Amino acid sequence: MMIDKVVWVVGVGPMAIEYAKVLQDSNVKFKFIGRGKESAKIFKDKTGITPFTGGLKFFLQQTKEIPSHVIVAVGHPELAEQTSILLEHGIKNILVEKPGSLYFNDLKKIKDNSKISKANVLIAYNRRFFQSVKEAINLIKKDGGLLSAHFEFTELSHIISKLNKPEGVKESWLIGNSSHVIDLAFFIAGRPKKLNALTYGSLDWHKTGSIFIGNGLTIENVPFSYHSNWESPGRWSLEFMTKNHRLILKPMERLQIIKVGSFEFEESDIDYLIDENYKPGLYKQTQAFLNNDFRNLCDINDQVKNWITYEKIASY
Repeated sequence: MMIDKVVWVVGVGPMAIEYAKVLQDSNVKFKFIGRGKESAKIFKDKTGITPFTGGLKFFLQQTKEIPSHVIVAVGHPELAEQTSILLEHGIKNILVEKPGSLYFNDLKKIKDNSKISKANVLIAYNRRFFQSVKEAINLIKKDGGLLSAHFEFTELSHIISKLNKPEGVKESWLIGNSSHVIDLAFFIAGRPKKLNALTYGSLDWHKTGSIFIGNGLTIENVPFSYHSNWESPGRWSLEFMTKNHRLILKPMERLQIIKVGSFEFEESDIDYLIDENYKPGLYKQTQAFLNNDFRNLCDINDQVKNWITYEKIASY
């Protein structure tokens, strides 16, 4: 039960709308904090909730309330600034939408400040909480662990190129978006201790590469490989190999299985209802955060370490 929880959500955009659906079905008190009136109206029309407008700094001047938990669901360029303001205000539990910041130096400052203030800062990688992922992890454990892993984070370049995004967002797209896949791969298989990364090609909106190929070994001694081509069709996917199963997340919301001695793809018998009623993974992620169960969340220290891997893969 979470009756005593007071939750703020900073932001009233698309992700905040998804969080509203979860919080409305949770036993907590909540407030949503936005900036402009236009986005606030859209938010209210979609959720029935009237948010505070004027921005976080103005809101903090109007209240003496200290919430137990805050979720930061603003655009990538504002993530670090809003999180830093909350840390300065004394907030102890903060869940920040991925990737936490557009820039490594800002992310490291947040890490350092959270240590000083003894605050928990977590990065919201909701795919860790998919029902498909939960079942895959259970099967890996039953089979005695992983033998190897492979993943693909191909992006829809023809769509992304036309998007109107703030400066820095497209240029760091692998960290800001593709890291959903990479984070999940290494969450399950272990962080890389050896990584051979190659990049080829270039796009108008992503100069450092368009084709990403690599392999390595994780700290759990699991060999892994990846191959993503942003100039060719494809989709996000992960495959995990055990002695008894090939576990396939393609799409990531569903688990397919090939059993040893067979070539047939079988659909795993999973109850997907929680991921169908809400944005997949978001309900379980939010409940874990509100209950201070941070075991499966990516904390700020891990994200600083992961950032180095992302930069190497992307050739940033």
